[in-house]
Amino acid sequence: MIIREYKDKDNLDWVRCRVLSFLDSAYFDNVLREKEKYNNPSIELVAEIDNKIVGLIDIEYETEKGTVCYHIDELGGVIWHLAVLPEYRNRGISTLLLNKSIDILKNKKIKKLQAWTRDDKWVNDWYKNRGFNWRESYLHVYIEGNESNETIESKTEKLFICNSFAHYLGKEKEKIKDKFKRVHECNLYELTL
Repeated sequence: MIIREYKDKDNLDWVRCRVLSFLDSAYFDNVLREKEKYNNPSIELVAEIDNKIVGLIDIEYETEKGTVCYHIDELGGVIWHLAVLPEYRNRGISTLLLNKSIDILKNKKIKKLQAWTRDDKWVNDWYKNRGFNWRESYLHVYIEGNESNETIESKTEKLFICNSFAHYLGKEKEKIKDKFKRVHECNLYELTL
């Protein structure tokens, strides 16, 4: 296995790796058709076995405080994507990608690394087991079908909203979880480098 920098020619294989890796997670329908480009500097690495991308990590980092991270007063970075194909999991690939990224970030004087993830226990445990500390959370709320009729009102005549995605930042999380069928806790983790 080699860990190397992402190249533009990797786009399709990167997308395939991310999609297949997310299928058994709470992000199963968060599908991208092409890799994101970042406004700030970034670390974009892939893990490759036999010319096949089996894992990836993308971290955007700051050169000016407050441009990427959520409420910190030091330079930081955010993991936007971290994925390993299911058949290659439990081989330490994610940890190798993370450790390589941390080495690069330390050389750039980055002090904090943040990651947002939903409520998959195995993913949250992975972050905790690598020294990340939970900071806070909010809810991702999918409002679907008849739930839309009771919650959302269109201001455009004859436009009916069938599905919606929302963030809930309030304190009555259990009430929201009871009201809607699909709700995910979105957790912020942070690692001091």
